[in-house]
Amino acid sequence: MALPYELLIGLRYTRAKRRNHFISFISLISMLGIGLGVAALIVVLSVMNGFQKELRTRILGVASHIQIAGINGELTDWQTIAAQALLNPEVKAAAPFVQSQAMFTVDNGVKGVLVRGILPDQEERVADFGKTIKSGSLDDLRPGEFGVVLGADLARSLRVFVGDKVTVIAPQGSVTPAGVIPRLKSFTVVGIFEVGMYEYDSGLALIHMADAQKLYQMEDRVSGVRLKVDDLFQAPRIGRELVRYINADAYISDWTKSHANFFRAVAIEKNMMFIILSLIVAVAAFNLVSTLVMAVTDKQADIAILRTLGARPLSIMTIFIVQGALVGFIGLGLGIAGGVALALNIDVVVPFIERMLGIHFLSKEVYYISDLPSDLQWGDVWGVTLIAFVLALLATIYPSWRASRVNPAEALRYE
Repeated sequence: MALPYELLIGLRYTRAKRRNHFISFISLISMLGIGLGVAALIVVLSVMNGFQKELRTRILGVASHIQIAGINGELTDWQTIAAQALLNPEVKAAAPFVQSQAMFTVDNGVKGVLVRGILPDQEERVADFGKTIKSGSLDDLRPGEFGVVLGADLARSLRVFVGDKVTVIAPQGSVTPAGVIPRLKSFTVVGIFEVGMYEYDSGLALIHMADAQKLYQMEDRVSGVRLKVDDLFQAPRIGRELVRYINADAYISDWTKSHANFFRAVAIEKNMMFIILSLIVAVAAFNLVSTLVMAVTDKQADIAILRTLGARPLSIMTIFIVQGALVGFIGLGLGIAGGVALALNIDVVVPFIERMLGIHFLSKEVYYISDLPSDLQWGDVWGVTLIAFVLALLATIYPSWRASRVNPAEALRYE
């Protein structure tokens, strides 16, 4: 089957011929501009997805998917509440905790800390603390032995290591005739963890729940119950459904509420980067306008001859739309291939560049995440592809319309 002549002529015009090498060079620049813009957009979106995923992994290594806390900060019968929560088939595990503040002191060093009392065997079911332990073990937290696992930055600021002693000062004091005396207890450091987030590494300490209940005089009460669900993205919905299962005065929150600012910031940044880089793609796509205007000017004699042979204005317009669309399509293909390849191998490319230049782009002392993570999502790739192709097609409309308006007699007058 013969191809339409508009398509064949449009394809032919994309190649250089004698005196129009410059126009083909401009077409090449437009093609590369679209490719670079598309590749940059794919890579940046993949990196932002990677940051979201890495933040989520690190936060949920410490925080729980859903947390049930007492209205006044205490739950009396946590076993019943945990059993009621587990009646929901999407809830996979539950673990109690005691949480309060304290002062940690070693020699002359004093640090305010959030103390969390846990049951090590049950805590592993709702959080991934085991993966963050750098020295020691959570299993060394035993009731009555008053051991403590510290964040890495907290341990550095207190200058303690595994085996050292720290004094814990609880805010709830004992009332005596001499006044209120704060409760002090000596704890032994049995482990050090590093989540990779300064908020936790510098201000969180883990002790056994039984020791926490003694320290804060809570008897058999707890601060709340932490839950792990099947799909963490469904945590808000599951949290709302748990109201039907739990028969107690409790406050239910999920990870999206407790760390909303982190994820809102990353989402806003991703959207802004998408808009900015889309504008770059738009600029590259509209370079096609100048390319096609020059092509129309150069091909005026050809257009006039085609018109005298019976070509309709719509056919002339189609020829230049095909030429512009082909340039955009090739640039788009190069951009997608380059962007996907770089996004999938950014963990290799970035360290290679860092070694060559002798620098580190994301310093551990400044940034939560010191590596460039990447999470390529094909939905983003298809979205970028569609936007870039539509912009390239829009850029061809005006020059193609001008070509269809060429007057054959005027064009051939000086030939």
